[in-house]
Amino acid sequence: MSDPVSKFLKQHDRDAIGERVRLAEERTSGEIVVMVVASSHHYPLANIIGGVLAGLLAAVVTALLTGREHMWDFLGFFLLFFILFNELFRRVWFLKKLFVRPGDMDEEVEETAIASFYKKEVYNTRDHSGILLYISLFEHRVRVVADKGISAVVSQAEWDTIVQRIIQAIRTGKQAEAIMEAVDMCGDILSKHFPSKPDDTNELDNSVIIGH
Repeated sequence: MSDPVSKFLKQHDRDAIGERVRLAEERTSGEIVVMVVASSHHYPLANIIGGVLAGLLAAVVTALLTGREHMWDFLGFFLLFFILFNELFRRVWFLKKLFVRPGDMDEEVEETAIASFYKKEVYNTRDHSGILLYISLFEHRVRVVADKGISAVVSQAEWDTIVQRIIQAIRTGKQAEAIMEAVDMCGDILSKHFPSKPDDTNELDNSVIIGH
């Protein structure tokens, strides 16, 4: 299966975003990190549910068409089709999504975004002014996770505006431009509350973090 993140952001897009992060951080002592992942969770239950339902339907149709309606024949058909469809749902995103609840996707993206915030040490900045822009492709979700220093002085509405800008632009195929605009907006917010200092250092890498 091809890498969806590579399709979503080409290398030149990643380079451009990294440069935009560098420019935004010149105006502030804060740090901005962009992370794009293929999916925030594997959702194995969706594979099982899809495999069971599709396997049952295919087994019924096969039994009727072949006239082999004995229980053991039916179970054999079902087991074969379950294995095939389970693998299909595991590999094909848009089919898997049919069996994943939106609420489950919200929870997984939220949890993984917060975990990534700590794993990538976005929290570990001098002024606690790091921001993580987290984009999860399978779920079509975007999260902004801000450290306590900046979240204490910025309303949730401002973060929501950034999220909506990214989502709307992605729908039109302008994801790189949307992410760079979001970086600029984060830079504006950070520079207002955490202006640059003479002894500033670049505490976190500016490159886009790619996850799977």
